[in-house]
Amino acid sequence: MDVRSVQDTASVAGSDSSSSKMKLQLPPSCDPPQPGASVKPLVWVVFGGTGHMGRSLVKSALSHGDLVTTVGRVLETSPEAMAALNNETCLGQLCDVRDGASVARVIDRTLERFGRIDCIANCSGYGVIGACEDQDEYDLRNQFETNFMGTLHIVQASLPYFRQQNAGRYLIFSSTSGALGVPGLGPYCATKYAVEGLIEAMLYEVDSFNIKATLVEPGLVRRDEPDSTTNPLPTWGHFLIKPASEPYSHATSPALHAKRMVQWLGDRQPTSAVKCAELVWQLAHCSYPPLRLLLGSYAIESIRDRLRSVTEELEDWKHLNFPPPPDAPGVEKGGDKNDREEKAEKEDREQGGEERREREEREEREEREEREEREEQDEMEQRENDDVMEGITPDPKEAENT
Repeated sequence: MDVRSVQDTASVAGSDSSSSKMKLQLPPSCDPPQPGASVKPLVWVVFGGTGHMGRSLVKSALSHGDLVTTVGRVLETSPEAMAALNNETCLGQLCDVRDGASVARVIDRTLERFGRIDCIANCSGYGVIGACEDQDEYDLRNQFETNFMGTLHIVQASLPYFRQQNAGRYLIFSSTSGALGVPGLGPYCATKYAVEGLIEAMLYEVDSFNIKATLVEPGLVRRDEPDSTTNPLPTWGHFLIKPASEPYSHATSPALHAKRMVQWLGDRQPTSAVKCAELVWQLAHCSYPPLRLLLGSYAIESIRDRLRSVTEELEDWKHLNFPPPPDAPGVEKGGDKNDREEKAEKEDREQGGEERREREEREEREEREEREEREEQDEMEQRENDDVMEGITPDPKEAENT
């Protein structure tokens, strides 16, 4: 996203009077709908339409005149409650995204009711707050089945229709946890990383069919509805806080980071779900949607810091794969030596095998001549030494006469 998009998205955070006066608008590069301009009504399917972001997105789309199928979870919403949402512009459905057949029924019923589908948003999700070691197989599978397999079921159930229609759009809610490793949310982060890889790869595959997709990455989103005793939604959405085992139970344990964040923020998360929903609605109507849409100042700052850290590590280790430039400080001599070696190798290749052999024979001959010269010199020195010794050694007969 460009600078303006960062500034505009940062206005999603907070609810003071100054930020509320700021115009919520995606950057011009996306070609979003202009304020006051008429736009073609879209048909939405919003999975997780009874959750924090889902409810705000459904309300935003309906307020703009779009048609919406809002999909609730079978384990938390009654059929009667979903049926009560039915009217000319809204269809209420129940679904378990872990079941591909359940997802396919929602797609079929939406087509029967509205005749087409333009945009599918997946706001469903589930997470367990706790150390990686403390989460058992049930916790792990439930998160992957809901977050990753649920997304895959939605894509596989709708892609044939979008390809036939030669148009369609996915708005897949990921998280800042899809770009960061958050202590206390390890398996949940893993599911979001998987979703990001899936959607990014799929986007290349379906681009020729005029199908677009965006990963929405909100950070610390609060619900913009008053608390009440009858509100079925927990403060932090569909997260289960698991008790920590003894090794991770001390107050400063990194594994308790996510839990401390929940207790510290309570219902005071800085990012507004209602304002996020308005930007996501624009995203569905814009001509050139981005691959990722970051929502909230926390998402911007945390992901930017992480990317900066990755870039710094690449710079620290790149010398293992790429030689330093000749003019880099401290590597002038080494660079010159490398240049000389490379030049010598190049000359050897240019001279060819015959010239190389001649050079080797000449060097061999010179070494042999030098060796013979040294041996001859050594022999002469030895003879001189023998003559000297002969002159100073007395004759035995002379010694007797004496």
